[in-house]
Amino acid sequence: MTLYVYVEPDDERRTRVGPGFREVGCTVLATMADLETHLPRYPETILVILGATVDLGEALMFTAYQRLQRPLIGVVLIRRTIEPATVLECLRSGVREIVDEADEEGLRAATIRSIDLSKALSSTLRGTTEQAPYARVVTVFAGKGGCGRSMVAANLAVALTGGGRRVLIIDLDLQFGDVAIMLRLSPERNITGGLPMSGRLDEPGLRSIVSGHRTGLDALLAPPSPAEGERIGRDFVAEVLDVARPAYDFIVVDTPALVTDQVLAALDMTDWYVPIVTPDLPALKSVRLTSEMFDLLDYPKDHRLLVFNRANTEVGLSTADVEAAVGMPFAVQVPSSRDVPVSVNQGEPLTMTNPLHPVSRAIRQLADRCAGFETAPARRRGLFGRRYRG
Repeated sequence: MTLYVYVEPDDERRTRVGPGFREVGCTVLATMADLETHLPRYPETILVILGATVDLGEALMFTAYQRLQRPLIGVVLIRRTIEPATVLECLRSGVREIVDEADEEGLRAATIRSIDLSKALSSTLRGTTEQAPYARVVTVFAGKGGCGRSMVAANLAVALTGGGRRVLIIDLDLQFGDVAIMLRLSPERNITGGLPMSGRLDEPGLRSIVSGHRTGLDALLAPPSPAEGERIGRDFVAEVLDVARPAYDFIVVDTPALVTDQVLAALDMTDWYVPIVTPDLPALKSVRLTSEMFDLLDYPKDHRLLVFNRANTEVGLSTADVEAAVGMPFAVQVPSSRDVPVSVNQGEPLTMTNPLHPVSRAIRQLADRCAGFETAPARRRGLFGRRYRG
């Protein structure tokens, strides 16, 4: 079983240190292209060591992409010299460890820590699966329009597909839904297609009305006509969620900027509540009222993940001011960026096209919270690779 990979383009370095890596069951490769070919054949891989001459830009792009697609893989990066700016850039992209080329003991310790973390994450994921055989429902809500609710929902759904997870996004803004635009999908298949099966909807019936996205994400879209959306009732929304939960790992629900019977049906079946706030007084008022509504409905406070969108907009309200106004801390802060409306207009979520973007990193942080990933303390288990082969 191939668990570890070492990539080094420089022939002399690869010849000098390659045998030592091979002794502990590590596959040695010469190029990043070889690595891209290798990983699909060996999905059990949990450690990738990128050598000192691997291009930094390639290393960062690879790491950011794998964090989305294969979150159990840890990347240890070897550098000839280590600059503080490089360290910050690497850590932001998801590189777990950066080691000086001359520090052999540091490399050994870094690989052990990375392997331990991957094993801890794997155990966490298995334990979560055993405890929750059905999909976790994540409902994104904002009581005020223009807060970026659909943008967050679409990017969050794409981010959650990492690691081969099965993810469905449902657009419950039944009159003016934007998920189809966000993902550049045709609404020809939409939720109203399931109405003839109401009361007897099954998984094949559900799959006949969802649209597939090239990321592997499934989408149940809102109808193209507002009048058609009025035909969808609360009971049918609950039926759709009941049928979908055994078939997916996560269901992301996008909602309109008001509380409808359909939205309440989704909220009643929700595991993670994601209210959105922006730094303006109407949005603050809306989120405060949303929090009070959640309290009245007895939705658990520890399952609310408040997202501060456009957090770096300078409008006279600090982060502390916003947290105090809404009465809950932020789970993540999503910065403002001109790239967001560009991605929306192109129908290309930033988490897919630019995983290194600050907005993408914030959304991935939210996805990690929803997935229950927490960093566990590393435990030393002897020499690198000795107890992890096969």
